[in-house]
Amino acid sequence: MRLTFLGTGTSTGVPVIGCHCPTCMSSDPRDKRLRSSVLLEGDGQRVLIDPGPDFRQQALRAGITSLDAILITHQHYDHVGGLDDVRPLGSIDIYADERSQEAIHRCLPYCFGDKYYPGAPVLTLHLIKGTEPWNIGPWTVVPLPVMHGKLPIYGFRIGDIAYMTDVKTIPESTYELLDGLDLLVLNGLRTEPHPTHLSISEAVDVAARIGARRTLLTHLAHSAPKHEELCAKLPGSVQPAYDGMIIDIYQKK
Repeated sequence: MRLTFLGTGTSTGVPVIGCHCPTCMSSDPRDKRLRSSVLLEGDGQRVLIDPGPDFRQQALRAGITSLDAILITHQHYDHVGGLDDVRPLGSIDIYADERSQEAIHRCLPYCFGDKYYPGAPVLTLHLIKGTEPWNIGPWTVVPLPVMHGKLPIYGFRIGDIAYMTDVKTIPESTYELLDGLDLLVLNGLRTEPHPTHLSISEAVDVAARIGARRTLLTHLAHSAPKHEELCAKLPGSVQPAYDGMIIDIYQKK
């Protein structure tokens, strides 16, 4: 299975418009961050998690010409704002919770029912229910309930990979679903605490508890240290991800 980081930034992206902080002014391409999104490929499947408002740019850069499914972590704009841009990719199954489905219907009413507009994206919505898994081809997707401040949202586990962004707290019942990971992708917003996102040090503590072989931090803000500085501060099993980073995971048989 291959995981490609299409974007690793927070809701503003990095650099932030009009900002002249050291991270925004960095010449390191790893400090240029589009809104967070990943692509999973393998076994004849191509699955996107969170088509944010940069999806068109990300898809062109990554050469995406088809998708089998899209997984939605939650309804915030930086995670669903690019849904309209999937229209050239054919009919797509969308897996989302009730709140996210309501937001999609509200923002893209022309994609559904008697309001369907010719040429609009063809989206089939599937409801995520608790921790009930489902299959996409040979893959089993396990939904991971987590909390984004006071908002219940989802991460996802596929095989030995778990992806959780915009997390602040993780229920004990979800920790039980995270044993034996090869790769954990987890948000680490910035150095300072935040009411709805894990800080970098909090993310390191969560990663140590989960015990994945490797943890990559995403959803990084411009107030986080620059990529090279952050690499030097993190423990060996934890690294910051960057846009365009590709990870190959060989699943256990």
